[in-house]
Amino acid sequence: MTFRIGCYGVHSYEAPYFENLNKYHYDLKLLPEFLTHDNIDLIEDCDAVLLRGNCIADRQNLSKMAEYGIKLVFTRTVGFDHIDLDAAAEFGMKVTRVPGYSPRSVAELAFTQAMMLFRHTALATTRTSQKQFKVTPEFFSPEIHESTVGIIGMGNIGYAEAKMWKALGARVLAYDLSVKEFSLDTVEKFVSLEELAQECDIISIHAPYVRGKNEQMISRDIINQMKPNGVLINTARGELVDHSAVIDALKENRLGGFAADVLVDESQVFGHNFDPSEKLPNETITELTNLYPKAIITPHMGSLTKPALEGMITTSYENFHLALTENSYPNEVLKK
Repeated sequence: MTFRIGCYGVHSYEAPYFENLNKYHYDLKLLPEFLTHDNIDLIEDCDAVLLRGNCIADRQNLSKMAEYGIKLVFTRTVGFDHIDLDAAAEFGMKVTRVPGYSPRSVAELAFTQAMMLFRHTALATTRTSQKQFKVTPEFFSPEIHESTVGIIGMGNIGYAEAKMWKALGARVLAYDLSVKEFSLDTVEKFVSLEELAQECDIISIHAPYVRGKNEQMISRDIINQMKPNGVLINTARGELVDHSAVIDALKENRLGGFAADVLVDESQVFGHNFDPSEKLPNETITELTNLYPKAIITPHMGSLTKPALEGMITTSYENFHLALTENSYPNEVLKK
């Protein structure tokens, strides 16, 4: 008997990897759409589901899955805030995640965004695309080896990015809930969030988002303490940043630049194409895109590398295999 898995959010270029890595011969239903309230019925014939970020696994959709007899609700992501864990527990569902995959994938994107803003290449290429080739004072920049970089969240991704900056000679500081001893070959010291804001030329966020605990940890007060030419990068979760404060700081030239691969309510725009004259359905995202090149927005593409994709698919298949053959869930996510 085959085991049918409904996989939401599978891009066309990802499909061959899902097929080629399928060593357990699951019956895969690959769906390009993210899970919404309107397409939950597509998995009515499935035994399990595999999600990704921006899929809506709220109580309403989990209730429908329960009606379909689905008990395994797995995600191929590190984050799991798109799944209502309380509802999943009530319906007797098991939820697992992928605890890690190619930390360099997200770290490289954060590093790239930071350098674009730090060396003003986004501004310069915008100008040259408009046939403006004069060098202006806005292009003037310090160099990385004489700068300080702060990493918020010293996990595998944060550590990978820290090593990139250290290799270029930067001083690296970190903020985390506890000192991560493994990183002290790269990080000069762990400091408070306030000291990080005051000391660093570039700050990159890699902290996990915990609903009800750390919303807008990068608050207006923290942003106001950053250097006027400081650069803030967020490739973690949009909920961690006060975007209203970011927008005000950019408009008032109290912040050098902001880049994000994640936003609050990003599913309203990510995955969609809009006509240039069309109004976006989210005012905050509209304001941020209008601030380009001081604000750089990418559409949640941090994990879009070959090693990362292979890692998330392989681990997801192993999660299903252990569940079905040993009733084991080493990467289970439990409600708090």
